Amino acid sequence: MAQSHRSDNGEVGAVYLSRAEIAERVTELGAEIGEAYADLDPILIAPLKSSVVFLADLTRALSIPHTLDVIELAPYTDGQDGGVRLLKDADSPLEGRHVLLVEDVVDTGLTLHFLCRTLGLRNPASLAAVTLLDRPYRRLVDELPLRFMGFTVPDELFAGYGLGLEERWRALPDLHVVSSIALPSAATEAA
Repeated sequence: MAQSHRSDNGEVGAVYLSRAEIAERVTELGAEIGEAYADLDPILIAPLKSSVVFLADLTRALSIPHTLDVIELAPYTDGQDGGVRLLKDADSPLEGRHVLLVEDVVDTGLTLHFLCRTLGLRNPASLAAVTLLDRPYRRLVDELPLRFMGFTVPDELFAGYGLGLEERWRALPDLHVVSSIALPSAATEAA
């Protein structure tokens, strides 16, 4: 039975980035990161769930020794706009390590800023980030350590390649634009 591409709050639209375009750029990012982190044995840390597909492809594109870890974030639900909290912390010690945060989308920068402040307290040797999708025109935070970017994208909601709406459509191999009917507030809050 085919997966429905429609929910009460949106419908999957046209392909914005094909799986081939994504694969090519992830391979390029792997080469860039491999060159920048040669002989440093970085640890890649990705927030669950939407960054996991990107993390899986990126780790296979890296030709240098590295380790992986995941964290889980959740928005505050007590009326605090844009705030996040850590549900699952990194399992690995970060002191003296070269940490590369792996993000699916960076737009306002609030989440990445929170992660950098939180993980920076653990005295890593360096702390930087890579994102698949970047929306620099939505930044609310300056001076983010965003060192590697896949694609600069418009202010659209996307589904596929790990991104979803209401836990749907994450498994689509291409990145699609979502035509919104009425987006839930969690989908429109700053990332």
